[in-house]
Amino acid sequence: MTPPVVTVHSGIHVVRDDLFPGGTKARFLPALFENADEVVYASPCEGGAQTALAHTAAALGKRATIFVAKRAKPHARALEAKRVGAKVMQVSPGYLTVVQARAREYCSRTGARLAPFGVNMPEAIEKIAEAARSTGLQPDEVWCASGSGVLARALAKAWPDARRHVVEVGRTLSLADVLGATIHKAGMPFSKALKDPPPFPSDPHYDAKAWKICKARHGAGIVLFWNVTGPAIA
Repeated sequence: MTPPVVTVHSGIHVVRDDLFPGGTKARFLPALFENADEVVYASPCEGGAQTALAHTAAALGKRATIFVAKRAKPHARALEAKRVGAKVMQVSPGYLTVVQARAREYCSRTGARLAPFGVNMPEAIEKIAEAARSTGLQPDEVWCASGSGVLARALAKAWPDARRHVVEVGRTLSLADVLGATIHKAGMPFSKALKDPPPFPSDPHYDAKAWKICKARHGAGIVLFWNVTGPAIA
């Protein structure tokens, strides 16, 4: 297991999984390829899981297939996934329910494995917690962006005594989703990119929004921010 790189910005320790190929999700996605040569994912246009899956497949010498809404100009995430070897299937009409249905149909026809939405899978918690502990840090306060709550739950396992904060990006979270962490609203939809980037490469649809709030509201002591991935590189 490759420990994350940690750098300090504005006094905050930043876990730099933008430096890990595919980002944090790629730390646990190899489990999906056990006994499977092809894994399929139905993705929102801006979703980071599609590139994480593409990088994982490339590293393992296996196949990733991404279903995503058709756009006049494909999102940079889809272009990056294609660049590293994934097959990208554009779907019209591009409602997420339709994209998901097409992915399920493809798996039924081909026997490929369908990745769960948000790649919310049991292996994720322990793999991320292991990576967190490997930093050697014992933060007083931990921040991250949260969509499904997987990262928040993993960080709770790694650092149960830390004050924990999540920034809700996407669906509405419950306290159970994030194991009681303080929930902050991003204040803008997932689909809208933040124009003011952090001082390190960060996904403008996701982590960058959380960084902005962390920087403004964090408390005292050793503060840690988990950066899941960088911006897409088409």
